[in-house]
Amino acid sequence: MTNEEALQTLAHLIGTRYAPELKDTICTLTGRKRVVGPNEICTREYDVERIQIKAGADLLIQGFDFN
Repeated sequence: MTNEEALQTLAHLIGTRYAPELKDTICTLTGRKRVVGPNEICTREYDVERIQIKAGADLLIQGFDFN
């Protein structure tokens, strides 16, 4: 699944509250193996499998990064 396809698949999650259980759901929906939640530490090296969840201080999901 390309990053664009992943964004389309995950679009319904934008605006919802982040919960750690969502990481498993995102893995299942996208077939990606690495999902990093907001405020979680990860390496800065490029990883094509990684999806990073962007959320505000209120933990509402604002979007997703692929890096």
